[in-house]
Amino acid sequence: MKIILKENVYGLGFKDDVVNVRDGYGRNFLIPTGKAVIASKSALRSLEEDLKQRAHKLEKIKAEAQELADKLSKIKPITIEVKVSGNGVIYGSVNNIHIADALKEQGFEIERKAIVLKDVKQVGEYTAIVRLHKDVSAEIPFSVIAEGGVAAEKEEKALTAVEPVAEKEADNTVESADAEA
Repeated sequence: MKIILKENVYGLGFKDDVVNVRDGYGRNFLIPTGKAVIASKSALRSLEEDLKQRAHKLEKIKAEAQELADKLSKIKPITIEVKVSGNGVIYGSVNNIHIADALKEQGFEIERKAIVLKDVKQVGEYTAIVRLHKDVSAEIPFSVIAEGGVAAEKEEKALTAVEPVAEKEADNTVESADAEA
């Protein structure tokens, strides 16, 4: 079923896009909630005329989105402190809500659904993508560190603690093999 979106629907498309959806999704959700209309010939002609009239406004919106993307690329680095186990694994995960909150602290009101990233489950450096317009997106670098300290230090301590134990176990197996012989 072809429909015309009347507003942005995350994961599907942006306002005024013509998209194909399953019949049930279109008839039972998108059309009744006012998020879309059926893409008939008359609706498509109406959309085309409307887009011609709004072309100037759309360029202005795109320019504003590009300006915001430029500002986002110049923000101070985002650091998110989380509880971490001894081997650098996060209790829970870091997701788009954490990034939206960090951006809000810096004065940017970004909807969390516009932020795209996979759930982060370990400390380190990552990048989130913010979709501001269908043609404009910004990359936001962020780092995840352990609460109360730098993650790299904890990782090094965890690795150095594991290495001597492994060496001792290797020495014990060699000694026991010598003792048996």
